[in-house]
Amino acid sequence: MNSVTPPVNPGPPGGSSGANRGDGRRGRWDGHREQRRAELTAAAIEAIRMHGPDIGMEAIAAHAGVSKPVLYRYFADKSELWLAVGQQAGAMVIEAIVPAVAAVREERAIVAAAIDVYLAHIEADLNLYRFVVHQPDIARHRDVVADVMDTVASGLARIFGDRLRARGLDSGAALPWAYGVVGYVQAVGDWWLRQQQPISREALGDYLTTFLWGGIAGIRRAADLPGGLAAHEGWARDQ
Repeated sequence: MNSVTPPVNPGPPGGSSGANRGDGRRGRWDGHREQRRAELTAAAIEAIRMHGPDIGMEAIAAHAGVSKPVLYRYFADKSELWLAVGQQAGAMVIEAIVPAVAAVREERAIVAAAIDVYLAHIEADLNLYRFVVHQPDIARHRDVVADVMDTVASGLARIFGDRLRARGLDSGAALPWAYGVVGYVQAVGDWWLRQQQPISREALGDYLTTFLWGGIAGIRRAADLPGGLAAHEGWARDQ
């Protein structure tokens, strides 16, 4: 046996080759870890849909075909898994709303389509909705519900802003209006589910659309007044 042990992963002077190989292995591991997390998140969503929003980590692991220690290798605790599930659930909501809104052009129809798709989505995925929105005893380092509302409201604000600017008005109101609309629909939709859908989805959607469209159409009427929206107090008295 040689008295000098040869170096591990020998490379050219400077060791750059070994570093590159290490970086490559790290990249492959990170990619594998993200893929595995995505697979386990998908399995968790299936388990939640099947067994309900109160499902525990052990049942989720069993549904995914792994042991609980393996599940904890990818998610430190239930809060981390909740965040991953919530982000995926939020992406599903946005993916459902965007094409539905893009398919219509008339302004009232855009509002109606967005509301109907949202209500249909949460109604059809009730267990997942409850897991994300009404999960007790979760340390929420990030609020995925607020994240989704931010994304939807930002898109709606662009529409409102375009309408205001087209009429020569200050578009500063677009963002608070958008958050008001999104918050209103989310709050009423949550009430509707908690009360076990006391009215039909179609009726609720029509109520919400009528109420919200009255406010949006008011933008047009106010824009026709001297002073635009600055004259809103006089406009309100005339209604």
